Amino acid sequence: MESFFQTLKTQRWDDHRYYHHSRINQSLHFISALSFLVSYAYLFIDPVISALIAWLISMTSRQAGHFFFEPKDYDVVNQATNEHKEFIKVGYNLHRKVVLMAIWAVIPAIAYFYPAALSWFAPDNDKDNFVRLVGISWFVLGVGGLLFRVGQLIIQDNIQVALSWAFKILTDPFHDLMLYHKSPIYLLKGELIDPMEHVHSH
Repeated sequence: MESFFQTLKTQRWDDHRYYHHSRINQSLHFISALSFLVSYAYLFIDPVISALIAWLISMTSRQAGHFFFEPKDYDVVNQATNEHKEFIKVGYNLHRKVVLMAIWAVIPAIAYFYPAALSWFAPDNDKDNFVRLVGISWFVLGVGGLLFRVGQLIIQDNIQVALSWAFKILTDPFHDLMLYHKSPIYLLKGELIDPMEHVHSH
């Protein structure tokens, strides 16, 4: 277990120092984390509502931070190019995220024009309801996307890396709240980029 948590700690540290320099990105992760916790609560009430919250608020705010606000130039803090960081990314790098988000975006169109393509796995109460069919499909996409990457990591690395990454993803909302709860305050003060002094001293 000690080795598992050390792997988890390394993954979390690398994720923060490599991919969260922008205060806007950090602030969006804070918003994402809050909404993900609401989504987690709704898992026990209505998984469809949970998926709608997770994808429409949590994931869009989270990925917008990475796609539009995180610097893509040379990372002076970590002495690494963006290409290098994308290559060594354990989870979903930007290329994989584009694929995932493209599938997410096309699901509502499929649900509207070809509902039979999705309704086969939907509960009876959701088959003829467009919003709920989209929600349950996004729920399946979320679970499937997690399991798919876990499978890739088992083949690429080992089961410990894969399971620690899965645990990291599921607990990121709690961790992000601790890391980025002050980011909106820094942003309001006009600080667009985290100086990452703690990384320099690490």
